[in-house]
Amino acid sequence: MIRELSLEIAELSSMSKVPDRLFYLGNKELLQKPKVSIVGTRRPSSYTKDWTYKLAKELAKRGVVVVSGAAMGVDAIAHMGAKAENTVAVVANGLDIRYPAVNKNLISDIEQRGLVISFFEPGFRATKWSFVKRNELVVALGEVLIVTEADLNSGSLRSVEYALKMGKEIYVLPHRLNESLGTNDLLKDGKAEAIYSIEEFANRFGKIEDKKDEFTLFLEKSPTLNEALVKFGDKIYEAELEGLIAIENGYVKLL
Repeated sequence: MIRELSLEIAELSSMSKVPDRLFYLGNKELLQKPKVSIVGTRRPSSYTKDWTYKLAKELAKRGVVVVSGAAMGVDAIAHMGAKAENTVAVVANGLDIRYPAVNKNLISDIEQRGLVISFFEPGFRATKWSFVKRNELVVALGEVLIVTEADLNSGSLRSVEYALKMGKEIYVLPHRLNESLGTNDLLKDGKAEAIYSIEEFANRFGKIEDKKDEFTLFLEKSPTLNEALVKFGDKIYEAELEGLIAIENGYVKLL
């Protein structure tokens, strides 16, 4: 059920105008946790996809909630890396619309296990100006802003402008010459710092929460693949794709 969100959220005070109201679906308690905003291009390179996912995953392990805009590309990867239960998606349309359609399953998952927020009433369809409002809220909610890839004319640079006005620290992934020109210019101009170690950066937010769940405890025993599939089904193959386990000679091993 779509509900109105209490505006007693400290982070909103950094916005140019505090919103009159916000709407949400999901777990609003995520707003009480440490948060980091991650944004970037809708067409990331393989390098950016890989490291955005790893960065979001490492932050989530440390109890940090990842905030992004549910768009294609970097946004979606950041949400997936953090997992739905550790992410806040800020959208540019009413919450009865899942946009973009390519991310409808991801957005639905975040509605169920994470948090989706919008300025806009049900029925409102995204416009150019609503994306601008969305971007400002994404930046406001995070302690820092991370831009993992952006060209010179990227909309992500508008998010950087908001971060600078709000006095927030800005971080980027290091890229090769003639790639991600927008973030490389931020480094050149001294407006951002580069993340050279994902682990070192994530550690500034705390240590990994060492909680072994039933899944991990079971796999520590190196069960057969059949045993693992009977107990956890497709979750085994998902873990393999994420590089968490290896399937060798009919057995499952934690990595």
